[in-house]
Amino acid sequence: MMSEKTSDVVIVGGGVIGLSIAEALARAGLRSTVLDRRELGREASWAGAGLIPPVAERPSKNPAAALRSWSARLYPDWSARLRDETGIDTGYRRTGGVDVAWTESDDLALQSVAGQWRAEGIAHERLAPGDSARVEPALNPELRAVYYLPDRAQVRNPWLLRALMAAVSRRGVRLKPWHSVEGYSLRGRRIEAVRTSAGEIPCGLVIVAAGAWSGPLLHSIGVRVPTPPLKGQIVLLRGDTPLIRRIVEHGKNYLVPRDDGRVLVGATEHDAGFDTRPTLGDTRDLLDEALRLCPILSQAEVEATWAGLRPGSVDSKPTIGPAPEFANLIIATGHKRAGLQLAPATAELVADLVLGRPPRLDLDPFRPDRPPGSVGDDSFRS
Repeated sequence: MMSEKTSDVVIVGGGVIGLSIAEALARAGLRSTVLDRRELGREASWAGAGLIPPVAERPSKNPAAALRSWSARLYPDWSARLRDETGIDTGYRRTGGVDVAWTESDDLALQSVAGQWRAEGIAHERLAPGDSARVEPALNPELRAVYYLPDRAQVRNPWLLRALMAAVSRRGVRLKPWHSVEGYSLRGRRIEAVRTSAGEIPCGLVIVAAGAWSGPLLHSIGVRVPTPPLKGQIVLLRGDTPLIRRIVEHGKNYLVPRDDGRVLVGATEHDAGFDTRPTLGDTRDLLDEALRLCPILSQAEVEATWAGLRPGSVDSKPTIGPAPEFANLIIATGHKRAGLQLAPATAELVADLVLGRPPRLDLDPFRPDRPPGSVGDDSFRS
């Protein structure tokens, strides 16, 4: 798709998706310009927990699951390369995790998900009653069911974002925070320039990867790709020593232990428009959940709480591909709760499109003009 000057690639959105695309293009020798309405990487990418799912050993017929597994497979080498190039540790760790159930309905839901893991060849073990302490001593012994997934991993998203910014800067990518997009200059089926709060930027190719803000930015030029914001709040705990060892998941909630004794407790899901203010009610609910799952967390202090806006889509699958309305517009958005985990694969697919290579994964299920269909893959969250 790329036939213009390489310096004319403009990426709208400086979160983990936009920066990862810039990094993939830079490795291929293309220098892009990355725009963001505020500081780079300070929206959903910074607010997330950085959960990375296990790699599936068998291919899945679910396209979203295939994208998820490919991205997880890319993560170790991707993180190591960023560390080697920049000296910044992304915090990628294979810590393992447990999925737990309190009730019979929870248990039945987990058994169904475990069937998906089995079909994909994802290592997991249903622990015998009373055996959970072998894997995670901090777990409440009253839990009805515990599944252990040894290959679950995590990344420190603020560290990853810093590494990406350092890597692309070294390769000549122009990073432009505080450049909010106000419109586009069009000529027929082409975008000739991106109009920003700091002036107009000519472009040969535009990539919109602006998370929850992508929908409104595209709607202004007649491209219909809804990205409804989904608010998620997290509470950060801090202990003098590490209090839990594994990632703990219960439904939509999770506990993520960091090496330094911190624990992320997340995450709520609310349709709240573009309001990112944390609430006392959500803080209370998250803390109640954390203490119920791992009572030892009562020893921790509450260090901070924040909220971010995940970009939704019509069917919970991300939108990745060329916009049919324009000859030089690519869209990469709508990753919902999986932006951090899907960033490497999304970047590689967009790079394939830009460089004119056959995409390494079928993009038809993710194309911007796809009809609403089956929902995406919610087996793992980030």
